[in-house]
Amino acid sequence: MSFGEVTLELLQGFGTTCMLFALTLVLSLPLGLLLGLASMSKFKPLKAVVRVFIWVIRGTPLMLQIIIIMFGPGLLGLHFSWPSRAFAAVVAFVINYSCYFAVIYRGGFESVPKGQYEAGQVLGMKKHQIFFHVVLFQVFRHILPPMSNEIITLVKDTSLAQVISVGEIIFVAQDIMNNIYVIYPLFYAGVFYLVFCGILTLLFGWLEKKTKFYKV
Repeated sequence: MSFGEVTLELLQGFGTTCMLFALTLVLSLPLGLLLGLASMSKFKPLKAVVRVFIWVIRGTPLMLQIIIIMFGPGLLGLHFSWPSRAFAAVVAFVINYSCYFAVIYRGGFESVPKGQYEAGQVLGMKKHQIFFHVVLFQVFRHILPPMSNEIITLVKDTSLAQVISVGEIIFVAQDIMNNIYVIYPLFYAGVFYLVFCGILTLLFGWLEKKTKFYKV
């Protein structure tokens, strides 16, 4: 297998990696916000249930969660099958990262001084106006560094999908390596991760500079 053929194979695997990353991010960011708000709810039963759920998800390995999501329904005797292994992996990633994002969101909301809310009320603003025009941008500024760290971690965690034989880039690299008996495809795959994470790092650095206006 030539270097060009290896590159094409890895690009296909990287496409799957990007798909896992994009779907997880698009779905887990809003779900994490809902979980974060629920974890701060004044309705204590809801708050308790959500916090226990987050604790369980954050306290167990992502790889174990992927395996449970993939094979759990069958082991429980349920007549259910996922549309694809990649779909099951996305579900596991979304559940896992939603819980991490929820904690980050909660920290962001709690970092906004109560005086900001009171100032909005003094100005005659309604609750939704205070949220969208006063609080939201400050929360975004506070959560951007930890959120960017989790998102970059997500790029690398997509490789765990190989545990259920999803053809992401590491799975493809290992398959090539086993066929041609050389190790360089695995290191070559690492270059894809470095470039992707480098682009994300530059993007988040730019966003942090742009949001300094909202720093309190």
